[in-house]
Amino acid sequence: ARIAIRAVVLLALGTVLSMEYGGVIILAFYGVYFLLALPLVRLRSGTLAMIAAGLALVTPQLAFALRSVLSESVQQSVNTYDPLKALSDVGVLDLLLTGFYPALTWMPFVVAGMALARLDLLASAVQWRLAALGAALTVTAYGMSLLLAGKDALRSLAEGGKSSAGSEPASFDSGSFAAQGTASDLLSAGPHSGTTFDIIGSVGVAILVIVSATALMDRLPLLRRLAKPITAVGAMSLTAYVGHFVVQSVAGMPTGESSQVSWVPVLTFVLGAIVFAAVWSRFFRRGPLESLLNAATKLAKYVR
Repeated sequence: ARIAIRAVVLLALGTVLSMEYGGVIILAFYGVYFLLALPLVRLRSGTLAMIAAGLALVTPQLAFALRSVLSESVQQSVNTYDPLKALSDVGVLDLLLTGFYPALTWMPFVVAGMALARLDLLASAVQWRLAALGAALTVTAYGMSLLLAGKDALRSLAEGGKSSAGSEPASFDSGSFAAQGTASDLLSAGPHSGTTFDIIGSVGVAILVIVSATALMDRLPLLRRLAKPITAVGAMSLTAYVGHFVVQSVAGMPTGESSQVSWVPVLTFVLGAIVFAAVWSRFFRRGPLESLLNAATKLAKYVR
């Protein structure tokens, strides 16, 4: 019940933010992920890992096929009766299939994360096995993609240039990139391409980062103390995420393509988030939005 309440809150908050900032907001998608993950919460790590692997192998191709047969008229008909689409740029179809972070191709990340969360990441044996797994996934996915799709296989289609199949890159306004091209684009592994190789490679990199960070923090007490301001940001990630959109609007800071000419905006947000989180965490256990979200989930006690 608590997870379901969190999902509804994130879906509502994401929809509100999308009204102002468009489909790039991920919070509503997270709400859908939480709801779809509910049937899996009691499964063991090994079972979750197998489900994640199966989803990574199947869902990108399924998503491509569904988008191929989903005509413009059908999409318009669905969107016409979709209350979420009437409120913002992100409707049910976007959340599930055609948006920036469609649940159909992003659930492997969620399920893989659930599998990791059930392991003892402080155990040396687990760390070594996960490091080997992460390296194997990364090398295999990106290596196979380069072998099958050519030297441009890892290029981001959002940054100009063409896909490995020679098709024009999709706009940031059109959702998942690979789905906008040809079937051969499914062999690429570029960021946000939503392909099997992209998902497996990204999960491999994520595992390596998580295991490395966990091992270093556990073995180096000084690093753990130095990293407290950064971990404070992680403890209030919802506040940091929503806050950086609000701040950029209030301060009139450049966004999107206009912000790519300078590192100043991103460095300002990074440093600002660290300072805010470090100060706030000295006086409060949770971040501002995290406290509100926690208060909302207390309604779960009335669910029988």
